[in-house]
Amino acid sequence: MSSRIAVIAIDAVEPRLVAAFWCAVLAWQVVDEDADVVSIAPPDRSWPAIDVLAVPEGKVVKNRLHLDLRADGLATADELDRLLALGARRTDVGQGPDSSWVVLADPEGNEFCLLSRSVQEV
Repeated sequence: MSSRIAVIAIDAVEPRLVAAFWCAVLAWQVVDEDADVVSIAPPDRSWPAIDVLAVPEGKVVKNRLHLDLRADGLATADELDRLLALGARRTDVGQGPDSSWVVLADPEGNEFCLLSRSVQEV
């Protein structure tokens, strides 16, 4: 037997804002919500899901865990443009100038990476 990732948790001062961002990025939907947690998942509700949890403090330091994304159905450059239009912003976590990935941050500063190859190239 082994464990399986069920939920990825993201802390946020504004959980609805962060959940809406990730729903747009991943083409997911809100599947449950209360005052302290917004849960999002793929339309088929497969695992893992993401829970965006309300916290009183903003993000201060680099994340110890982050998501790596690959473009699916379009070129990586087009996906980068789409993510930036959704509210992502480029951020520097010490990556080198010749890194093959782009480091971005969601609306509350949680880092994630867009890898250089699309899903179709893997």
